[in-house]
Amino acid sequence: MPGGTAVRRALARARVHPVAYALALAFAAGLLTLAGPGAGTAEAVSVCQGRPARTVSFATGELRLYRTRHYACALVLAKRPGAPRPMKVTLQPRGGRAAAVSGRWGRQAGPVTVHALNRCVRATATVSGRSVATGWILC
Repeated sequence: MPGGTAVRRALARARVHPVAYALALAFAAGLLTLAGPGAGTAEAVSVCQGRPARTVSFATGELRLYRTRHYACALVLAKRPGAPRPMKVTLQPRGGRAAAVSGRWGRQAGPVTVHALNRCVRATATVSGRSVATGWILC
C-alpha cells in the first residue's frame, strides 16, 4: 500500500511513536464527532438547499417546497415510512419544462430542483396512488 509506506516514513522522520500517533488520530476523530456540523440541533437535515417555503400535507404523505433566490426544490415524504411504494414528485417553473422523479421508495422521493429566478412554480406529489397538486405558487 503506497499510502501506508509514506505515513511510516513520515513517522520515522518526525520521530513520533506510532501509538502516540494513533491516540492523536482517535482523539481528533472523537472531537469531530462531538463538535461536527449540526451538533446540538434536533432537526433533520434537508436534502434541498434554501429555506422552507411551503409544506402541503395529504392523505399518504407530505410535499415540501424549498426556495433560494435562483432555484426551487421539492421532495415528497411518506407519512408512514416502510416498504417501498410508488412515489412521484414533479416541479415546474412557469414557462419552463417540468422536472420529475418517480419510482418505488420507502421514505421519500426527490429532491427535484429547477431554475426559478423570479418565476412561479407548481408542484405535484404522489404517494401510493394519492396525490396533491399546487397551483402557481412561490411567486
